[in-house]
Amino acid sequence: MNIHSLLNEGARDIMKTLGRFYLNNPRGVAFLASTLPQIKNGMQKRDISEHSGLHIPPFLIASIASECNLFCAGCYARCCGACTERGHQADLSAGEWSSVFKEASSLGVSFVLLAGGEPLLRRDVIEAAVPYDDMIFPIFTNGLLLDGDYIDLFHQHRHMIPVLSIEGGKAETDARRGDGVYDRVTSVMKRLKQKKMLFGASITVTSNNIEAVISDGFIGDLHERGCGLLIFTEYVPLEKDTEALMLSVAEVNRLNDAVTALKGRFTNTIILSFPGDEAKIGGCLASGRGFFHINPSGGAEPCPFSPYAKYNVKETPMLEILQSQYFAKLQALAASEESHEGGCVLFRKDEEVRAILGA
Repeated sequence: MNIHSLLNEGARDIMKTLGRFYLNNPRGVAFLASTLPQIKNGMQKRDISEHSGLHIPPFLIASIASECNLFCAGCYARCCGACTERGHQADLSAGEWSSVFKEASSLGVSFVLLAGGEPLLRRDVIEAAVPYDDMIFPIFTNGLLLDGDYIDLFHQHRHMIPVLSIEGGKAETDARRGDGVYDRVTSVMKRLKQKKMLFGASITVTSNNIEAVISDGFIGDLHERGCGLLIFTEYVPLEKDTEALMLSVAEVNRLNDAVTALKGRFTNTIILSFPGDEAKIGGCLASGRGFFHINPSGGAEPCPFSPYAKYNVKETPMLEILQSQYFAKLQALAASEESHEGGCVLFRKDEEVRAILGA
């Protein structure tokens, strides 16, 4: 089975699991009845493109904010300079982001992951995404700005799905994110559960917290709190002197085994693991193979952990970027990796990526 078919199969699995989560929820069922046909339509658009020799990825990562209200240890956005205390004057406007969403929709993209910085600082962009209900928008947030107005907005528009960052229990989360963050995040989870809304948890897995975040107690607790989406991401040591936090080969295998077991136990929960799931479908999905990343100022990067943009969506259409030799060469570079040793392939091949960028 080729990458296009595998990605479509993965998208269908996500929607099936979403259906099981909302099985006895009238509001959720109504959302599914409206959204599932549109996701299928996106797949059909990608099928038509694929048959004509053009591969369109089902996912897009959009970092819409260059500011954040937290200073988490090892934050990739701050380490790359994409997130600063004062933001960037060159950040895309809400109108420019709306144009990005419109083009993504026309190409058949089904999932747009909104990140930052802290994406909820850009209410204007969040509202610009709402009309594009043919796509699902997981919103990766620290949760501290998820107030009543935002919850009401996401309650009315179920294709906007908050994904709350958490590092394990109280000790692990507060150690990385700051004192009191765990209690505030779990308080938000309680409010979302009361609304019977789908929400997710984004978990950065390090050598320090791996045992905590794959434990039955932690996952069971998230399930009881109403969490219907789990995303595990292996730590990438962009911050100097944090290499010890990166998973060893044995820990990568342990994480992958745990994720496989969790998928079998929690069948109404969408569970994803990066880059672990990539290994199961032929390797790195960056550079347009499965997704690419748009930074706050519009730079089109292969992925958030390889922040090198040759093009900007302000001047270059997404279709042209996807067909570029830059992305083609990066895909070939990632494919040359013989085995997955943990972390991001392109991060480990940083010098070669820089050489391709400058060529």
